[in-house]
Amino acid sequence: MKEIVDRLSAWDRAGIPYAVATVIAVSGSAPRLPGAAMAVCADGEAVGSVSGGCVEGAVYELCREVLETGESKRESFGYSDVDAFAVGLTCGGVIEVFVRLGPPRAVLAAIASDTAVATVTMLSGSGESLAVSSSATIGSTGFSDVDAVVVGEALAMLDSGGTGIRSVRCRPDLDVFVQSYATAPRLLIFGAIDYAGALARVGKFLGYHVTVCDARPVFATAARFPDADEVVTEWPHSYLARTAVDARTVICVLTHDAKFDVPLLEVALRLPVAFVGAMGSRRTHDDRAARLRDVGLTEQELARLKSPIGLDLGARTPEETALAIAAEFVAVRRGGSALPLTRTAGPIHHDGAAGDAKYA
Repeated sequence: MKEIVDRLSAWDRAGIPYAVATVIAVSGSAPRLPGAAMAVCADGEAVGSVSGGCVEGAVYELCREVLETGESKRESFGYSDVDAFAVGLTCGGVIEVFVRLGPPRAVLAAIASDTAVATVTMLSGSGESLAVSSSATIGSTGFSDVDAVVVGEALAMLDSGGTGIRSVRCRPDLDVFVQSYATAPRLLIFGAIDYAGALARVGKFLGYHVTVCDARPVFATAARFPDADEVVTEWPHSYLARTAVDARTVICVLTHDAKFDVPLLEVALRLPVAFVGAMGSRRTHDDRAARLRDVGLTEQELARLKSPIGLDLGARTPEETALAIAAEFVAVRRGGSALPLTRTAGPIHHDGAAGDAKYA
């Protein structure tokens, strides 16, 4: 909805009622992803798109109906053999659309801001909504127990850049639609080895934007790492020094070669990122730590290094090792204990990205 929020804000300021149709789920070859939106105001003007043209007319009429009744609507559109060009998706996919009256002005302002924010919309009633950022919650679903649950869920989805329908744990019969206005967090993998390929697959599954970097062009190829979003051939420390990172970024160093590791970790351990880990034996770690002290890293900076990387799962294969590594950085970022749940007490879910502020 970000691309139409300025127009919605203008309608809101002018006191013009409007309804918003949002794609909340898709399957098959549907033309638009969840989060795509179209809005229709009381004057009949329409902005945005939910299908690239296939079902726009039918959704337009749904918006007009919601404007008249004030009651939200949830509808699915799919391919129709009988009347495909009337209200069906000629591409053969299926989309589910939720139509409601426009959200509160404060929620619109949050969407229009430059900060990362997630919106939560009740898929029942009149579609009450709220906006969540790392620093504030704006609005309410109308139920305090629901707010308490969905705010944590929305923060977790915002952290991963996720969008989709979620059930509310305290009310199993209730669904909400969470839409994130943030990019996916970055997973930077240094060392184009077989373990990197397995870790790239796990990283994509977890919702990360995955980069594999290695200075050796014979190994750093897109063909070897089809799951990576990008493969970079460059000296690792040079690439890291110039690339964008933030408090959600995970850095995994898999080269266990001092000529790569030491200059790379010298940069990495001074960056405001969520996690820095390095592969290698305990002897390799001790040698690496001594070399890093020699180039001026402090004990506080060295304490940020997770090495040897990964939880003790008894991992052997690249895939098992990738699981052990991912389990560790998820635990660090979410504030988990990395213990079996049978040995812990209290809440199972750690709401929010607790580990992201630990770089300081």
